[in-house]
Amino acid sequence: MSSIATPLMPIAGTIDPVPVARDLPQRPDGRTDLIGLPREAIRAALEAAGMDTKQAKLRAKQLWHWMYHRGVTDFDAMTDIAKTMRPWLAERFVIGRPDIVTAQTSEDGTRKWLLSTADGHEFEMVFIPDADRGTLCISSQVGCTLNCRFCHTGTMKLVRNLTPGEIVGQVMLARDALGEWPKGSMASHADADDEDDDAPQYTPDGRLLTNIVLMGMGEPLYNFDGVKGAMKIVMDGDGLGLSRRRITLSTSGVVPMMARAGEEIGVNLAVSLHAVTKEVRDEIVPLNRKYGIEQLLEACAAYPGANNARRITFEYVMLKDKNDSDQDARELVRLIRAHRLPAKVNLIPFNPWPGAPYECSSPERIRRFSDIIFEAGISAPVRTPRGRDIMAACGQLKSAAQKMSRADLDRLAEEKQAALG
Repeated sequence: MSSIATPLMPIAGTIDPVPVARDLPQRPDGRTDLIGLPREAIRAALEAAGMDTKQAKLRAKQLWHWMYHRGVTDFDAMTDIAKTMRPWLAERFVIGRPDIVTAQTSEDGTRKWLLSTADGHEFEMVFIPDADRGTLCISSQVGCTLNCRFCHTGTMKLVRNLTPGEIVGQVMLARDALGEWPKGSMASHADADDEDDDAPQYTPDGRLLTNIVLMGMGEPLYNFDGVKGAMKIVMDGDGLGLSRRRITLSTSGVVPMMARAGEEIGVNLAVSLHAVTKEVRDEIVPLNRKYGIEQLLEACAAYPGANNARRITFEYVMLKDKNDSDQDARELVRLIRAHRLPAKVNLIPFNPWPGAPYECSSPERIRRFSDIIFEAGISAPVRTPRGRDIMAACGQLKSAAQKMSRADLDRLAEEKQAALG
């Protein structure tokens, strides 16, 4: 599908100007996609299409059940809606999913999908199966504006925010692919005698997809309304019904939005820290020039709901000779203690990508870094790289081949200036 230009509206910022997409173009067929709409918006859409108020309220409730409990995308399958009503709905509405451009499976079982929006823009999502959980890593934007130097997505330009429907649609699509709707394939796993000992273990509710992380393409807090709208549906007991404790939002440190995220969305918080000094973090996470480490950690300390049972996760990518010394580890411990943070540290071996400016720290160095933090009484597990062979690992996500992006141009200009002294 060819990409259609989406007009962008620049919002000024001293370090990080953020292009925000204007209203999306309508679907080519003129129909309204119901996925991602709150209940009241579905009812209002039905009324606007000519349905009377009482019937619209009933139909909205039925549609909600079929979409989010049954995973149905075809109005003809909705057996409690009159046959004469189904064509009327199909003419005016659609229950959409992102289009799948490509789907890949890693040697370790990790699955990656390249998806496309209705207006032709591409983004990615990843599913990571483990013995005790299945984590879906979803995107919140097409591209990213943060330009983090270790991250492949940062070499893309930001095209636009994803809508609530496009964010929820990723979860729906994953459940489609995993056969996790009631009519799906779970029945075959009921007989313990037939189970494969090496197969992933199902949770009590019969699902492989147990956790969601907003760690795909984009900065979730730069698409606050879209992410909030989507997560409300994902967490709704009558919606997709996933507990807020099983959802983690990862931010690079958009400090002004962090308290709102805690209050209005209320999911777990992960922070892409990656360095403990201003000089290094300014380089690898340029947003640090706008919201510094101390300011960021103060916002973490004030994050609503953070406690020892719901610790803040600090993500720390291990870059050889850049942020991986014993001194760096001790400073990380000092910062966490100074701000009295209920925290754990996820150490992430750097995942290489073509043209990356860094190398991964050695396994010995990563182990030593982890030991120093553990000895201080702070959990610091080393994340096992997953999906590297299909470029699905942390920091590797990037959609189809891009022309020279703004991020590339910015970096070339910086490097040229540095070379000139």
